[in-house]
Amino acid sequence: MLTGDIPPNQTIYIKNLNEKINKEEFKRSLYCLFSQFGRIIDVVALKTPKLRGQAWVVFTEVTAASNAVRQMQNFPFYDKPMRIQYAKTKSDSVAKAEGTFVPRDKKKKQEEKADKKRRAEETQQSSMPNGANSQNGGRTPSFQPNGQESAAPNNILFVQNLPAETTSMMLQLLFKQYPGFKEIRMIEAKPGIAFVEYEDDVQSSMAMQALQGFKITPQNPMVISFAKK
Repeated sequence: MLTGDIPPNQTIYIKNLNEKINKEEFKRSLYCLFSQFGRIIDVVALKTPKLRGQAWVVFTEVTAASNAVRQMQNFPFYDKPMRIQYAKTKSDSVAKAEGTFVPRDKKKKQEEKADKKRRAEETQQSSMPNGANSQNGGRTPSFQPNGQESAAPNNILFVQNLPAETTSMMLQLLFKQYPGFKEIRMIEAKPGIAFVEYEDDVQSSMAMQALQGFKITPQNPMVISFAKK
C-alpha cells in the first residue's frame, strides 16, 4: 500500500507524472481533476531535476485528501498511472523546496485573507442572475437547465461556462471517469464551450448529473445540457 504508515493529512503526494507537460497546464489540470474532492489551497509542481514527475496537492480538509488518495490511485493522468499517498510532512517542506516558505503565523493570515477573497468572489458569482458567464459579457448562457430549450436525452453533452484556460485534456480528465466516454470536442473559434460524447444517453446522463455545476475555477460552474441534434 502506497500510504504505508504515513498518517492521513490534508496534503497528498503524487508521483509517476508525465514530465513532458507544460508546468502551468500541468498545475491547472491537477487542480481541475482534484477539486472535485474539496477545496484546494495549493498545487505545487516543480521542474527541478530532483522533483520532476512529482506534485503536491494541498486540500483544506483531510477527508478530501483521503477521498482523493482512495479514488484516484492509478488514474491515467496524461497517459501515466498516478501513484498517490499522503505527504510525509506538511506542505511547509514543499514551500521550502520552492523557496516560498512563510512562517506559520504569517501563512495563516495570508490563507485567511485568500479564503475571505474566495468567499467574496463566490458570493458575487452566486448573486449574478442565472449564473451569468463572465466570458460572454455577463449574458446568461443560452441553456436553461429547466427551460423549454432543453434537448432530448442523447449521447452528446453540451458544456458551457468554461474558463478561457480550459484545455481538451483537462475536460477529458474529468469526463473520462464516467463509463462510456468517447471524446471531447472543442471549437477554437468559440471558447467557453465543448461537446462531450459518450456511448449512449444513459452514460451521458450519469456524467451530466455528476458534473453539473462543477467549478473548474470559483467563477465558472459548468453548465451541462444534452446537445441538440
